[in-house]
Order: sequence, then structure tokens, then C-alpha cells
Amino acid sequence: MKFNSTRGIIKGLSLEDAIFTGYAEDGGILLPETIPQITLDQLKAWSSLSYTELAKQIIPMFVTEEDIPRETLNGLLDAAFSTFTHPEVAPFKHLKDNLNVMELFHGKTWAFKDLALSCVGQFYNYFCAKRKQHFIILVGTSGDTGSAAIEAVRGLKWVDIIVLLPKGRISEIQERQMTSVIEDNVHVFRVDGTSDDLDRPVKNVLSDVEFKRQHRLSCINSINWARIMIQTVHYFYAYLQICPSCDNEVQIIVPTGACGNVMSGCVARKMGLPVQFVCAVNKNDIVSRTISSGDFSMTEVTPTLATAMDIQMPYNMERIWYLYSNGDTKLIRKLMQEFENNSKTQVPEELAVQVRKAIVDTYVGSDDDVRATMKRCWDENGYVLCPHTALAVAYYYDKMKRSGASDGVPSVCIATASAAKFPEATKAAGLTLSPSADVITLLSKPTRSEDMNKGENWEEMLRKKIEEVTQNFENRKT
Repeated sequence: MKFNSTRGIIKGLSLEDAIFTGYAEDGGILLPETIPQITLDQLKAWSSLSYTELAKQIIPMFVTEEDIPRETLNGLLDAAFSTFTHPEVAPFKHLKDNLNVMELFHGKTWAFKDLALSCVGQFYNYFCAKRKQHFIILVGTSGDTGSAAIEAVRGLKWVDIIVLLPKGRISEIQERQMTSVIEDNVHVFRVDGTSDDLDRPVKNVLSDVEFKRQHRLSCINSINWARIMIQTVHYFYAYLQICPSCDNEVQIIVPTGACGNVMSGCVARKMGLPVQFVCAVNKNDIVSRTISSGDFSMTEVTPTLATAMDIQMPYNMERIWYLYSNGDTKLIRKLMQEFENNSKTQVPEELAVQVRKAIVDTYVGSDDDVRATMKRCWDENGYVLCPHTALAVAYYYDKMKRSGASDGVPSVCIATASAAKFPEATKAAGLTLSPSADVITLLSKPTRSEDMNKGENWEEMLRKKIEEVTQNFENRKT
């Protein structure tokens, strides 16, 4: 299987190259040349598999024996998922009013990013050891990606990671999960700006082809194809848990920021999985506007209780447009050039209609909606939602109020993180919960980071750090 850029110039990359690429050299994002197809018989045969065993069926559809031998691949997946604290990896909660919640937060950093990044870390370690080459991973995070990426690669011989986080715009626990990792290969900047602000120096550096090659730079957020590929598994697992007979469509309600998670769902749907999606967002509603009206335009980021979704650049929309325009790279280049020049573009209606066949609805929730939903779910079930998951559940409650949830399509809400990561939101919802032993331990750890302050040249600071990291690795070699 080979991988091409959404913008049509970079083509024919191997899986190994795709995993290390991040943004393609033409500015686009990578996808496989073809999407593998499943049959109904295959789907039924998978209905009783564990999460890990299901991953061993789906991931090899994108990873050939030449990429990673099957036995080795299975070992990497076993190693990745063995780090999860729940034996089912992604267990379900079946709550009042037929509310189904799929918990994707039983990894090391209590967020769904662990599902993919635990595997990506294994892939990096495998390929870097094979190449005997050092790589530097750059991450701009809106909250959860940074900590999951750090946990995936901390202590690895061949990998350094540089993370930029938005200072004061994420929960204390999210920040501590990054700044308390005192490893020689982990470097954290606290940036005085939004996650969109800090993405710019990261993208600028990754777009400098010569500099990127010189320092072997890569990216581990959902720009990275491996993230998208691995996340397809939890959509198959969700479907088979809700509809093991495989005789109905299932609606999956996804709290959405940069659209990496729902993009994985779109790939699963293209493979033949009978699912439809709802994107639940906060006041930073560019995803909702784009889906409903084709208006892909940036506005100011508004801080909310659902901090990981406080963004205005959902870059995986580019991949979604590629999928549903049948790979029209000329159109993708046009749309993205307009957006990059003007911070806005208009999606053609014929493409928007195709996207809405997969993403059938959106929901824009306020902080009041988050608080009320967290409180209601606790009162009715004794179950605590994180503020992002609360937006998905708020949509379900709203749908139930409007239609009694009786449209014949069963649904599941994706729980993207543990409420333990967001005590500020829990308190705002009027819930008093004691911190766990893990949280108490985390908050007592020493921290280490550097600051990027307003008025400083963040790109220059990032480049200097990259040069320093490269030099330190060369010194260790000698």
C-alpha cells in the first residue's frame, strides 16, 4: 500500500515514510492510495473479538508484510494495548435512557489519544531502530495529544520530542502530565497563546523542507496517518458492541476538535462499516459551520470548559474533503490555498452534500450545556462525564427530547477523556469529587519546561531547540 498527499503532488510513499512525514512537502496531508474494503461476512466474523484481536484484523489491511512482518506487528500491538488499565481496553457504559458511552480513556494519560499513540510509539521505535536514525517529533497540543505523545516515546533511544502547549488554556492536570516528565528526550514549551497560535511555528518549521530533512523532523498529532489508521479500530469495535448482528446502521456522536477522530470514522465508513456521525463542538464552531453550510472560516478562539476543542483550524477537514470528492486534488489545493491566504473559503455545495451523508448532524454546545449535562448524567447515573464527552451526551439528550431517540438508529457517545483530567469543569458543574491517588501523585511531582512569551519569536526559539537537540544526540553518539 502506498500513500499520497491530499494536494496531489507527493505520491507513492511507503507506510514507513508516511509515518515519519507529517505534512507532505506539497503542504498536504497523507492518505492511502486506496481504502481497503470489508465484507458483511468479515464484519460478522469479527463480532466476538476483543479490542486487541480486532486491531490485529484491521491494521494489517493497511500494513503489509513488507512494511512490518505480521508476527512483529501483532507483537507491537500487544505491547501497545498492554499498557491499558481496563481488560476490554475500550469498555462501554449503558446508562439511563439507552445512553451508550464508549470509554476511550483507560490509557496512561486518561484520554483517547493513548489508543493510537501507544501504537505509534511502538512503530517509531521499530522503524528508528531498524534505520538507526534519530528523529525529532514536533507536537502542538490543545491538551491531550502532547501528554499521550510524550508517554508513547519517553525514554526511547532514537527519538526526541518537543511539545508546545497553550499556557493557562488547558487544565492543570493536562499541563502537569507534560511538564512532570523529566526525561532527557522530552522537551516542553508553555506558549502564551492559543493552540492555533502555537500550531503556526510548528507548521512553518515542518514546511521548511531542507530544515526538516536535515534534522529528521516528524509529527505525531492527527496529521500523522498512523493516528488515523489506528483510530479506525474503535469505530469497528463500537459498531460491533452496539450491533453484533451487523444488520443496522449505528450513529456515533463524536466530540470534535481538529477532526482527527471523526476522520478515522470516515475511513471506517469508506471501508464499508455501516455508521454515521455527529460532530459535537463547543462555541468554537468552525466544524459545525463547515459541515452545515460550507463556511470554512476562522474566528477568534473562545476559551471554554472543553479546552481541548478550543481551536479554529480543524486540519483534518482537508482529508475529509479528499475522501468525499473522490480524491479531487485540484479542488483541495484550491480550497486550502484560499483558506491559507484569506483564513476562509467556501466548500462547494456538491462536496458538502457528500460529506453530510457521513456526518449527518452537528451540535454546538455552550459551557452552560456542558455543566447541565455533567450534572444530569451524575444525578441520573452516578456517572461523571468529562466536559468534551458532555457535549456528545448533550446532543443525545437534545435528540431524545426532540424525537425520543426513536429514529431506529442506535447510537453511542464517544468518551474522549476521563473527568479526572478536568477538575475545574467538574467543580463548575457543581460536582464535588475527591481526587484519585493518581491525581494526587501527579500534582506532587517536580516539573520542567520553558516558556514562549508574547512578543518573542516562537519559530526562532523552536528552531534553536531543534538544533540543540540534534547536536546533543550527535554528542551522545560520539
